[in-house]
Amino acid sequence: MKSTPAPAAVPATLGPALTLLLATATGLAVASIYYVQPLLGLLSEQFGVGSAAIGLLPTLTQLGYGAAILLLSPLGDRFDRRRIIVVKAGALVAALALAALAPGFAALCVASVVIGLTATLAQDLVPAAATLAPEAQRGKRVGQVMTGLLLGILLSRVAAGSLAALAGWRAVYASAAVAVALLIPLLWRALPRFVPATQAGYGALLASMVGLWRQHAPLRRAAWAQGLLSVAFSAFWSTLALVLAGPDFGQGSAVAGAFGLAGAAGALAAPLAGGMADRRGPQAVIRVAALLVFLSFAVQALAPASLALLVGVAVLFDLGVQAALVSHQSVVYGLDPASRSRLNAVLVSAMFVGMASGAALGSALLAAWGWRAVPALGAVAALAALAIARSR
Repeated sequence: MKSTPAPAAVPATLGPALTLLLATATGLAVASIYYVQPLLGLLSEQFGVGSAAIGLLPTLTQLGYGAAILLLSPLGDRFDRRRIIVVKAGALVAALALAALAPGFAALCVASVVIGLTATLAQDLVPAAATLAPEAQRGKRVGQVMTGLLLGILLSRVAAGSLAALAGWRAVYASAAVAVALLIPLLWRALPRFVPATQAGYGALLASMVGLWRQHAPLRRAAWAQGLLSVAFSAFWSTLALVLAGPDFGQGSAVAGAFGLAGAAGALAAPLAGGMADRRGPQAVIRVAALLVFLSFAVQALAPASLALLVGVAVLFDLGVQAALVSHQSVVYGLDPASRSRLNAVLVSAMFVGMASGAALGSALLAAWGWRAVPALGAVAALAALAIARSR
């Protein structure tokens, strides 16, 4: 099947102001699913539930996000993406407000699911940026928007923990709701109307993702490689606090939270990776990025324990993972412009599976073999991703 033209949108350009708006909205949307993580202790005390029960909140949020990636994100190819973005943003505001006002634990669980579902607003904004960007600058512009997403992931925990310490956990959700609400009229005015790329029904739209997977070998390679890099990414970040608290490092939660800043330094390089993908081709960037992730984790696994080395590893492997992601998106968005939302859903679903697998494997290896087993896992996963990238 030949690639179809991109869905029409006027104006078909993505200037600095609109790029900044999309990056900000993307960051705030994705941050919504991470605010809860540093609040679990406060919430457990507030509602009088144990650690097992309070763990439902991040789990339900992630499950809602994962379900919506597959079930809602493809609608961006079927309906005006601007309308979808505004409706989702409004629903996210309502979900965050419900969390802020939750009278009990059950209500907060419901709000957590809806936050996960509607935070996939981020996965509508990135394809919108890809559609609006000039083809010669698509990697750079998508990279700039992705910087907002990555900073939202990495800084959300720091922001939530700091604000909760000053004003309580409800202030975190209330402030987030206000921030997203302020963006809604700006998004409605700044975004053009997007002409739907297909008139297929909802069932056919979902089924077509299987066809896209079968049809496009570059999509399969991108999904496998980025999924493996996500295993390494998640294994590191999900075990970091426990590793730092162990006898080799002896650091507390404040240091663990500050590592988000180290990760953010790597994330800021995403636009540079996108620009390089535009100039030299995304495959070259992907191979270099996967090699950087492998070397970072291999050094950590073999070198003596060092907090400074751990910081350096966090910066370098984050740079590699984010550079690969931006480059993989450049590949995927170029396969079939009329299917960008569905192609993005497939890629992000693979990342989601990788993140979940990395968290589970990292925790199990840490418990069984100690902290060096975690970077060893990251090195193996990155090496497999590099092999896939070189198989083209």
